[in-house]
Amino acid sequence: MKLRERIAQMALHRMDPETAHGLAIKGLQLGLAPKIAPPTSSRLRTRIGALELPNPVGLAAGFDKNAQALGGLLSAGFGFIEVGAATPLPQPGNPKPRLFRLTEDGAAINRFGFNNEGMERIAARLKNRPQKGIIGLNLGANKTSSDRAADFAKVLSCCGEHIDFATVNVSSPNTEKLRDLQGKAVLSALLEGVNDARGALERPIPVFLKIAPDLSRDELSDVAEVALAQNIAAVIATNTTLSRDGLSSPHRDEAGGLSGAPLFEKSTRVLAQLSQLMGPKVPLIGVGGIRSGADAYAKICAGASAVQLYTGLVYGGVSLAAKIAQDLDGLLLKDGFASLEQAVGSNREAWL
Repeated sequence: MKLRERIAQMALHRMDPETAHGLAIKGLQLGLAPKIAPPTSSRLRTRIGALELPNPVGLAAGFDKNAQALGGLLSAGFGFIEVGAATPLPQPGNPKPRLFRLTEDGAAINRFGFNNEGMERIAARLKNRPQKGIIGLNLGANKTSSDRAADFAKVLSCCGEHIDFATVNVSSPNTEKLRDLQGKAVLSALLEGVNDARGALERPIPVFLKIAPDLSRDELSDVAEVALAQNIAAVIATNTTLSRDGLSSPHRDEAGGLSGAPLFEKSTRVLAQLSQLMGPKVPLIGVGGIRSGADAYAKICAGASAVQLYTGLVYGGVSLAAKIAQDLDGLLLKDGFASLEQAVGSNREAWL
């Protein structure tokens, strides 16, 4: 991390976390963040469905909820970015405060509740997106919706022509009963609706599914079965957790989803189990606690074909994405892998 970025990060950490986050987005909009071309090599280039990624290090949804800093983020070294979650109607989310740094644990807890400006304003920004770079949108449901399953298809229909992939997010713990949509029958019906909306697009795009880390083995088996049956292009494992095991921060008992370093082991074990259940048919994207190239490499060796960051950026700065990609390239070379694909799942058994 360069000195200017380190000073900016120190200043942001003196502020309320949500205020600091808003200023970080503003800085990216104004082009104040480091400008780094996505690191790439024959080892780092990879494929997720129809998407050709220059490197496998992506930005997780939730960082840029309203697609306000697309140019800045695409210039920060990421191989791909995901914005949102977007819901059909604008909604304020849960009352503040709703974001907490757990500095002692390298973690964060949030209970945002899908706060966003709504699909129409987000679609307008995506319409004017930079042409270079891979951008996906996380699809959400309104808290007050009478048909939450239909909300996902609505957002895809509105925004789909402007994005490269869409993620069905049924795994946020901050919208009451949202995770109930991960049940086998309900999830299958929901994804059928999303696939119908996808099929109606002029340019059908890959649809991903994001799952929670708190699923049992039987629940994971159901998710795998549905994902395969519905031709999901990739599964993102995982969202935040409700667990609070091993935390020391004064904020450890705040309600919401826990992300960051304490999630690494739990999310990686879920990733490995899902890799075992699904085999090579559906690529996986590993999320949860990634702070270094070694962490990203562990996810890949456990079964991921790509990874995403969010909380790691809070502590490592936005330039962390490029550093992780560069370090990952070195680790692949060191272990004799000519491509990332060769490393995927190579150490899965250690996580089962």
